[in-house]
Amino acid sequence: EFTFKNFNQALEFVNKVGKIAEEEGHHPDFWIHHWKNVKLNLSTHAIGGLSINDFVMASKIDQI
Repeated sequence: EFTFKNFNQALEFVNKVGKIAEEEGHHPDFWIHHWKNVKLNLSTHAIGGLSINDFVMASKIDQI
């Protein structure tokens, strides 16, 4: 979960994650809540758990 100063920063982060997700072909679930918090859920639905793709995504998200 990530907390930002305001809604615009939270939305910018979500858009950056979305761009990475499209490039990787691996899409996390995410929610913006309380106007400035973003919760991400990385998992591979097809296997019901974590895969290497989830760790690749997490690493790229950490670089934002």
